[in-house]
Amino acid sequence: MMVRRDTGRTLITADWVVGHENGAHVLLPRGEVVFEDGEILFVGHGFAGEVANRIDYGAALIGPGFIDLDALSDLDTTVLGLDNQPAWQKGRVWPESYMHAGPREMYTPEELRWQKRYAFTRLIANGITTALPIASLFYREWGETWNEFSGAAEAAADLGLRVYLGPAYRSGNTFVKGAGNIAFHFDEARGLAGLAEARRFCETFEDTSDGLVRTMLAPDRIETCTAGLLKETAKIVRNLDVPVRLHCCQSAFEYNSIVEMHGMSPPQWLESLGFLCSRAILPHLTYISGANGITYNAPDLDILADSGAALAHCPLVMARGGSNVQSFARYRDRGITIGMGTDTHPPDMIANMQVGLMTARLGGDGPDVSSADLYTAATLGGARALGRGDLGHLSAGARADITVIALDDPAMGQVIDPIQTIMLNGSGRDVRTVVIDGRIVMQDGEIPGVDHATMRTQAQAQFDGMKAQYPDRTFGHSPVEEIFAPSYPIRSAPQ
Repeated sequence: MMVRRDTGRTLITADWVVGHENGAHVLLPRGEVVFEDGEILFVGHGFAGEVANRIDYGAALIGPGFIDLDALSDLDTTVLGLDNQPAWQKGRVWPESYMHAGPREMYTPEELRWQKRYAFTRLIANGITTALPIASLFYREWGETWNEFSGAAEAAADLGLRVYLGPAYRSGNTFVKGAGNIAFHFDEARGLAGLAEARRFCETFEDTSDGLVRTMLAPDRIETCTAGLLKETAKIVRNLDVPVRLHCCQSAFEYNSIVEMHGMSPPQWLESLGFLCSRAILPHLTYISGANGITYNAPDLDILADSGAALAHCPLVMARGGSNVQSFARYRDRGITIGMGTDTHPPDMIANMQVGLMTARLGGDGPDVSSADLYTAATLGGARALGRGDLGHLSAGARADITVIALDDPAMGQVIDPIQTIMLNGSGRDVRTVVIDGRIVMQDGEIPGVDHATMRTQAQAQFDGMKAQYPDRTFGHSPVEEIFAPSYPIRSAPQ
């Protein structure tokens, strides 16, 4: 059952409020935000009208909800690949034997539906109010299903999360043909069938659940898509006017594979297919011509900027693998819309902003990139990527999507500027209250009807069951304990 809104006007205040003037954020000490029926009525000081509910959050920052353009919606497997390398030898790519035997689902339909609900609770807990779910297809038979995404729509409505949903589809996959040799298998008919199902999902679920559930198209990764699949996707994007997200320029392997297969860089190829447009959202764009060791000469950045496509910047997960956007300031100054994605567990947007600031400065941007740049990307940038002028900011007429971040924990330190303080010392765990479309979906860290401890236990059990299946989908079929070696030798107690 969807979370109900309080009746009447609600006024909230705190030591700091992120207001909005002339298209940009401003800071309001002891500011006030008034909302009713899901819409913000007033942001400023000294509201003179009547209110039904008043809440003073004290030492806190009231700001717009975070928009996550690449929000994890399954059980994160990052820990399995963090130190267990190379990926082709540790089950992160299918071996040829597994592919020919017929890949299978590693979770039951019920588990897949439950994982969406579990992931959505973690998004809310971290102050994310709008999410575009992403899940790995490495653990799937092929693509995502109608059943799990109808479950996602139900979970989002129950929890009150604003989402853009669409089952991922693809026309190919990579596999290990021999030691260290990664090859491609394509089945375009299967990809087009997935696209047809995704279109039907969009036509069925768009703008449902009181507007909280919107839809998108989600071809999986550029290197696993054929030209025919991407061309047909672009046609449907134009016909339905929905966003489309495609993972692009996220590894040297992907970039070089596209050049080898199509004689063009990934941006050049997408441009030639008519895929790039203002509705396109592209994670991660870290590997473009002249960056991260790419030597192929192509006007990648100009193509991306001129197309109107947006970047879903996921600095934390990319930094774990040793790469990052080079440079944030260059993308920003070229006019590319930059939104943020978390793409991992926990979906801590604050941590992502912090890593984004650090990696930008390490990459040579220095003081040209500020705390405000990353906060803007996580709010206004995501809204612009979605074409939503009513999200990402607190001002009259916007939707009441609000995150309250506590500043009273001693670990937060001293506050001069709240944004800079959060960027130094904050965490997703400092998010205390979340309002989405005028509904208080989390208050003081509590989400109605959610038992976090029980969900954690169930998530671990599902994860353990998935991990136990790794040997037959790993090159060489080593036992689990060899695929995932412990950090240090384990010495169990004597029997």
